[in-house]
Amino acid sequence: MITNLIFDVGNVLFHYRWKEALMDTGMTREEAEEAGAKVFDETPLWREFDAGNITITDLIEEYGKLFPDIKDNIAEFVTRYERMPLDRTEVWEKVAVLKNKGYKIYLLSNYSEYLFNNHTKGKPFMDLLDGKVVSYEIHETKPDRPIYRELLRRYDLKPEECVFFDDREENTKTAEELGIKSFTVMSREHINELLEDIIEHGI
Repeated sequence: MITNLIFDVGNVLFHYRWKEALMDTGMTREEAEEAGAKVFDETPLWREFDAGNITITDLIEEYGKLFPDIKDNIAEFVTRYERMPLDRTEVWEKVAVLKNKGYKIYLLSNYSEYLFNNHTKGKPFMDLLDGKVVSYEIHETKPDRPIYRELLRRYDLKPEECVFFDDREENTKTAEELGIKSFTVMSREHINELLEDIIEHGI
């Protein structure tokens, strides 16, 4: 019997407009796409930032060394990161309905402390939580298994009683390997459809 719903934050409870946020710094769309690949994919820096292993100052400094031609854009992007998330209020409302139906609600997310606090402060879904594990707290990130095991351990959850929603297939794959039923969220419409179905039919 499923009793616990576990949510990632980015592109599940929020939409992340990272490309547009880079364009806000003066880049073209093509330049923003190239910069995003550098920031998120070409080095381990962002993952280390999410894991709480480097500070925002160190992050900006290291990016500046690696990518001096766009260092000012990256610095503005990181320090004005509040531009990036867009609320999915209708998703939060569905989570509230599920909470009222008796499901326990958890977060499992890769996030730096600086950005997590910036993005989630005052958001209504935070009041619905029965617990959370965020990567910066334990210096572990998805899709590695320790962060999942920490959530299960911390709140005495049984994998077979949980469902996990995340926008990255590698993250849901790890959850499935640990016995947690999972959905890879493809879009805003998709997460809404999934939650509507659970509200109507259960899971």
